[in-house]
Amino acid sequence: MADILKNPFVIIGDIPEPYFCDREAETQKIIRTVTNEGNIVLMSPRRMGKSRLVKHVFKQPEVSEHYLTFYIDLLHTSSIREFAYTFGKTVFEQLKSKNEKRLQSLVLALKSIAGTFGFDPTTGLPTYTLEMGRIQSPEYTIQEVMGWLEESETPCIVCFDEFQRINKYPDNKQGQVEAMLRGIIQHLRNVNFIFAGSEQHLLSEMFFSSAKPFYNSADQLNLNPLKIDIYSDFVKLWMERYEKTIDIDAFRFYYEKFEGTTYYLQKMMHEAFIDCDAGTVCDKTLLDKTYANMLEEARENTSKLLGTLTEHQKNALYAIAREGKAERVLSAAFIKRHALVSTSSMQSAIKKLIEMELISTHNSTYSVSDIMMRLYITEGMD
Repeated sequence: MADILKNPFVIIGDIPEPYFCDREAETQKIIRTVTNEGNIVLMSPRRMGKSRLVKHVFKQPEVSEHYLTFYIDLLHTSSIREFAYTFGKTVFEQLKSKNEKRLQSLVLALKSIAGTFGFDPTTGLPTYTLEMGRIQSPEYTIQEVMGWLEESETPCIVCFDEFQRINKYPDNKQGQVEAMLRGIIQHLRNVNFIFAGSEQHLLSEMFFSSAKPFYNSADQLNLNPLKIDIYSDFVKLWMERYEKTIDIDAFRFYYEKFEGTTYYLQKMMHEAFIDCDAGTVCDKTLLDKTYANMLEEARENTSKLLGTLTEHQKNALYAIAREGKAERVLSAAFIKRHALVSTSSMQSAIKKLIEMELISTHNSTYSVSDIMMRLYITEGMD
């Protein structure tokens, strides 16, 4: 037990292999696709573990021993310039962390941003001093990075996480950014892609609408909650290894409450594990206390956000939260049931809430994107 973690329910950083729960079928599906010259779209609700799954895939011997892997988080990008900056910087930093000899060739390949590299006097490795304002032709910079990946001696796998963000770039009017990226990617033979995201309606439209540039260019994988029996067995196993006991019925109660959302279940068990001494039982009372603390944390985070919304937007958010999975949100019955002002105000509020990524829509059903926010609204605000 010398190498065992202090807390087996990891919530920060990469998850070591023994502490990663299941996802065996999904892991193999992604590996089969990207190691056989295919691309894949990975879609999931928020906090379901897609980013951790991608990083788990990258650790598998079939991938790690034969491919260069790059994980590009686009969540906070808002323009093609930021895309180019994040892409170039991440590729550079990930090569640097591996002490790759290929780093020098990347520096030489990026002609569009020449003069933005220095050298660390201690290690002799290049340093990346690029400022976003130095990127004058982001399309050309992206093409250069893609070109370097294509010419790499080792084949590459790139994950663009939250790829649907490009839909919201001002540069993407009439789909120019999508068309530009598709134009580059379709000619690559040495690079395969994982396009991951949590806004499923946007990703579905991007990849499965015949009017879009990325139409039919990737396989699809929907990431669903871990099965309750598998997750329960995982929790029971690790509690017992630390000489603790879990009340499985209590855990299942919270699995249902969180609808199997991986991050919040993992967070609950991480916190409960700390408060459960060896030789004792992690029971419903302890989990209730942990949940109350999580609601309090959600209050601090959600209150600030709610303060930025108009009254109509807040009322629309509360109505959808109370429904859980809301249908026919513009119907007279829905408007009356939740004492909303009008269909038009609801329509404009929903549009803004979707833009802010506070609510999600799938198959004409609306829900609060973050289940902890929904639980706070329905339980913590009472």
